[in-house]
Amino acid sequence: MGTLMSMTGFARESGALADGTAFVWEVRSVNGRGLDLRLRLPNGQDALEAPLREALGRRLRRGNVSATLTLKREEKPRLAVDPAALEQALTLALELANRIRGSMPPRAEALLALPGVLRAEVPEVDEAQEAGKRAELAAAFARALEGLVAARGAEGAKLHAILSGLLDEIAALREAAATEAVGQPAAQRARMLEQLAALLGEGGTARVPEERLAQEVALLAQRSDVREELDRLAAHVEAARALLAAGEGAGRKLDFLTQEFVREANTLCSKSASVALTRIGLDLKAAIERLREQAANVE
Repeated sequence: MGTLMSMTGFARESGALADGTAFVWEVRSVNGRGLDLRLRLPNGQDALEAPLREALGRRLRRGNVSATLTLKREEKPRLAVDPAALEQALTLALELANRIRGSMPPRAEALLALPGVLRAEVPEVDEAQEAGKRAELAAAFARALEGLVAARGAEGAKLHAILSGLLDEIAALREAAATEAVGQPAAQRARMLEQLAALLGEGGTARVPEERLAQEVALLAQRSDVREELDRLAAHVEAARALLAAGEGAGRKLDFLTQEFVREANTLCSKSASVALTRIGLDLKAAIERLREQAANVE
């Protein structure tokens, strides 16, 4: 028996890189017709995108997946003086102090506070170190992805129980419809006789040949014969149960199969010749709609 997978899930993976940078991966997925990945990566980490998409394609079949990477360095950036900017600011400050009688010479902290004099020191990029960081982040993403797969599997187990229950309900309604359909020809004959009596008066039905009545009833019975629809519904229930048992990758086939369920239920309602059968048909359509909604969550 295979494992039924949902397309809904969430996973989180956090840790620290070798250089002390803290990271957090958050990966979540929802329903989707195909497989789509939306990545939110910090500046400078675009090279991760291709390997992450490849890893995702190996583990998942369907779903809209969003993955967010957050990086945080505890170490504050080092400040460095821009010599040219400092020299220019000092020259201007001294010229201004000389022109203003009694003015104090410029103070160091005032000069350093001027825009452009102090700047964050940007270290040279070590390509080997950056490649190592990307490998660590990719490995962490793989762990988050496994967590997402496990979460989708847990949701899939719940879905399996829900879908199985709905299939049991549909099968029971199908049996009730089959029982009710057996009495349709007799009900149609009785209804026709009542209508003839209303039109022709008491005893008027005796003037209608029994053979003609039989022909009309047979024609009505043929038009309202739902045995094929009931047979196909039974076959669809068995096919759906087989898909649930197979598990992995059942979503698309279940999508198509629920459309067939809907078609047969609609035809059954349109052919119904009794209030009771119509009521069963409406209950059947409601159960099938719930089945369709839940099946949309299956990978």
